Amino acid sequence: MTPEVEDAIAVMTAVNNEFYFWMSIALMMLIHAGFLAYEIGASRSKNVLATAMKNLLALATIIASFFFVGWFLYNAMPSGFLELTDAAKAALPWSDNMGPNTADSVSGISWGAFALFAATTGSIMSGAVLERIRTSGFLVLTVFVGSVTWIIGAAWGWHGAGWMLLKLGFHDVGAAGCVHMIAGFGALGILINLGPRIGRFLPDGTAVTIRPHNLPLTMLGLMLIFTGFFGFLMGCVIYGSGGFATIYGSPTTLSAFAFSTLMGLAGGIMGAYMTSRGEPFWTISGGLAGIIGLASGMDLYHPALGFIIALGAGALIPYIGKLLEKFRIDDVVGAVAVHGGIGVYSLLMVGIFLGGYPNTDGNPSISLWGQVVGIVVFAALGFIPTYLLSLGLKKVGLLRIPEAVELQGLDLSEVPATPYPEGTPVTVMATTNGKVLVVEEAK
Repeated sequence: MTPEVEDAIAVMTAVNNEFYFWMSIALMMLIHAGFLAYEIGASRSKNVLATAMKNLLALATIIASFFFVGWFLYNAMPSGFLELTDAAKAALPWSDNMGPNTADSVSGISWGAFALFAATTGSIMSGAVLERIRTSGFLVLTVFVGSVTWIIGAAWGWHGAGWMLLKLGFHDVGAAGCVHMIAGFGALGILINLGPRIGRFLPDGTAVTIRPHNLPLTMLGLMLIFTGFFGFLMGCVIYGSGGFATIYGSPTTLSAFAFSTLMGLAGGIMGAYMTSRGEPFWTISGGLAGIIGLASGMDLYHPALGFIIALGAGALIPYIGKLLEKFRIDDVVGAVAVHGGIGVYSLLMVGIFLGGYPNTDGNPSISLWGQVVGIVVFAALGFIPTYLLSLGLKKVGLLRIPEAVELQGLDLSEVPATPYPEGTPVTVMATTNGKVLVVEEAK
C-alpha cells in the first residue's frame, strides 16, 4: 500500500469518525424536542409556556456549564479523586483542544455528545417538577446535576479508566445508571422538598389524578424521544479505525444495539400496557422503560432475553408510580419510576444475567456484587447532593412558587406571551377512583 493510499484512508477514517458523532449529536437533539412536547402536553394549559421555557433554559444552561466544568470533571475523576492528568488539562476550557483546532478532530464532537447526555439529565428532572417550581431554583438544580453529579458518576462507572470498572467489573454500557438513575434519584430528592401540586392529594392522602391538557402531544413527544435514543446510544459507542467498541473499549457492533433497542421498546410497551390496563400514558412510557431496562447490558443480551427483561421493566413502572403516590410524591411524568427505578432494574439485570461474563481485557468479570455496589453509589450520588441543595433552596424561598401563582398558572406570571391567543378553552380534569372531582376551564 502506497503512502498516498495510507494517507487517504487515514483522512477518510477521521472524517467518518467526526461525522458519526456529529450525527449522534443531531439525533440527540430530538430527545430534547421530545421532552419539550412531552412535558408541554403533560402540564395543564395554564402552564404550557412556562414548561417550554424551563426546557429551553435547561438545555442552554447545561450546555454552557458543561463546557466550563463538566467535561473537565469527566476527564479528571475516573480514579475517584480529582487529578490533573493530561486528559484533564486538555479538557480545561482554555485548552487548545476546547476550540477551533484543525489538528484535533475529536474533542469538539466528543464534548458535544456528552453535553447532550448532560442536558438529558436536566430534561428528566424538569418533567417531574412541573407546575410548581421556581425557574431560578430549577436552573440551579439542573446545572448542578447536569454538570457535576452525573458526570462524576460517569467518570467513575462509564469511563474506560473508571474505578468502578477497574475494581468491580462494573458494566453500564448504555448509561442506565450514570444518566437515568442519577437523574431519577436527583428528581426524587427535589420532589421530597418541593411537595405536591395543590390538589394532587386529598387531606386523607387519597391521590388525585390531574390530567394532562394534551395527552396526544405527550405521546408524540415520547415517540421523538425514542427516535433520539438512537443518537444517544450512538454516543455510547466508540467508532474508530478498528471498528466499533463500547464506551469501555470492548468490541461491539451497532447490530447488538439495534436488536436491544427495538426489542426493549416493544417489550416495554407491552409490559406497561398489561399492568396499567391500557392506560395510554404508562403504556407509551413503557417503551422508554424497556430501552432503559436493557441499556446497561445491551451490547451482550440476546434479543429474546432482552425482550423478556424489557417486558418486566415496562410492567414495573405503574407499580413504582403507585408506590410513590403512597408517600405523597407528585411526579408529573413518572420520571422517578421510569428513569430512577428502571435504572436500578437495568443494573441489577446485568448482574443477574451477565454475571461471570468477561469484561474488558485485564478488568474483573461482570458480577452481581459489582452491579449492586454501583446501584448504591449512583443512588447516593443522585439523591443526597440534590436533596441537600433543594432543601437549601427551600429554606431561602427559591424552590417553590407562591400558592397564588400556582393557582393562577405560571404562564401569567412568568411568560410575556399566551399559548392560546384565540381564547379556546381547554378542559382540565382532576379525578380519583375514576370520579371527576374538579372540572376547570383554563383560558
